[in-house]
Amino acid sequence: MTTTQTAPGLALPEEMSAGDALRLKGLRRMRALALSLLVLAAVVYVLTREHDTGWLGYVNAGSEAAMVGAIADWFAVTALFRHPLGLPIPHTAIIPNRKESLGESLQEFVADNFLKEDVIRERIGSAGVSRRVGEWVIDGRHADRIVREGSRILSDALGQVKESDVAAVIQEALIPRLKEEELSPVVGQLLDEVLRDDAHRGLVDLAVDELARWLDHNHDEVAALIENRAPSWTPQWLDKRVSTWVHEQVVEWVAEIGRTPDHNARIALDSWLRDLAADLQHDPDTMERFERLKVRMLTQDRVSSTSIALWDALRRAMIGSLGDETGLLRTRAKDEIERFGRRLIDDEQLSTRVDTTISNIAAYAVNNYGHEVATIISATVNRWDGKETADRIELHVGRDLQFIRINGTVVGGLAGLVIHAVSTVI
Repeated sequence: MTTTQTAPGLALPEEMSAGDALRLKGLRRMRALALSLLVLAAVVYVLTREHDTGWLGYVNAGSEAAMVGAIADWFAVTALFRHPLGLPIPHTAIIPNRKESLGESLQEFVADNFLKEDVIRERIGSAGVSRRVGEWVIDGRHADRIVREGSRILSDALGQVKESDVAAVIQEALIPRLKEEELSPVVGQLLDEVLRDDAHRGLVDLAVDELARWLDHNHDEVAALIENRAPSWTPQWLDKRVSTWVHEQVVEWVAEIGRTPDHNARIALDSWLRDLAADLQHDPDTMERFERLKVRMLTQDRVSSTSIALWDALRRAMIGSLGDETGLLRTRAKDEIERFGRRLIDDEQLSTRVDTTISNIAAYAVNNYGHEVATIISATVNRWDGKETADRIELHVGRDLQFIRINGTVVGGLAGLVIHAVSTVI
């Protein structure tokens, strides 16, 4: 990295940001002002050094003391960043020589005063993070941007997943683990929860409706199935009447199951499912049979190939939906994000819960990893070059430090006037 001497003793990169350029301009201006006051004091001192009496004596004493104050404060300010006049005076060039200890002190200061749970919680609570996020989401086209960028990232991620990688995960990790894991208690408990909440009712209704629809549209197939099973000695007209009657009875029975919530068939099915759920959890024979069935199914080659095909179909469908800007998936995602943003603003309870969750996460991170995070400060400072560190710090704070030189000149001059006045009176 090439540097250029931008100010006396200050080396910075040739290409700097606009902010650094403004800081450098301000530093130069304040340095020139401080130096001008020193030169003015020196000129006045030279012009009045043979006049010890009268009002010129006060001017001479004030200018002399002003020079002393200006030089002393110049030495103090310069000693922070480099050796004054290049002389290796002890306890000068403090920042380049002690940047490691300064970094550790800054790390300890930040960790003890900023990375604290109460400070973090207070700051997040007063910032109203959830409300700000909600306002940002509904402002302009931010929701559309979130969906667009998220769709691109997710689409790229799905596109990078290879079929061979999915096959390896299924065949080498998922299927062997499922074989080893005893799943019957898990399946039994899940089935028990489903039955307790009557969550299976909708699936049963769907199955009954589909069966009724299939029977209604496939009369000939059902009749042919019955006729083919009839004895060879029965008349054909009798077979047709029997098949028609059986079909009508089956259709009526299925329709009755569909419109009767407490039908005997439904009750019998629920009873069988409850027994199955209990046996899967507690009956050794049922558990063993289930595990054997599980292993037989998982050892089938079609399980792996079917799983891979399902994943590939789902992946391609997702990529296609994510790439369609006017598609249902992206439109729905945008609407949901905007709706959530409005809820963050209007729903006080939701906003409070979100802020509390963010506070809890931040507090946990600070309590467990705060000191590790703070070590970034010392580690970063330790990697810096000593002179570069001093130059960077001086660029940011040097302008304000020049006021020390200016104040030293003014205060020194006033002190000289007071001392000379006291000396004259005595």
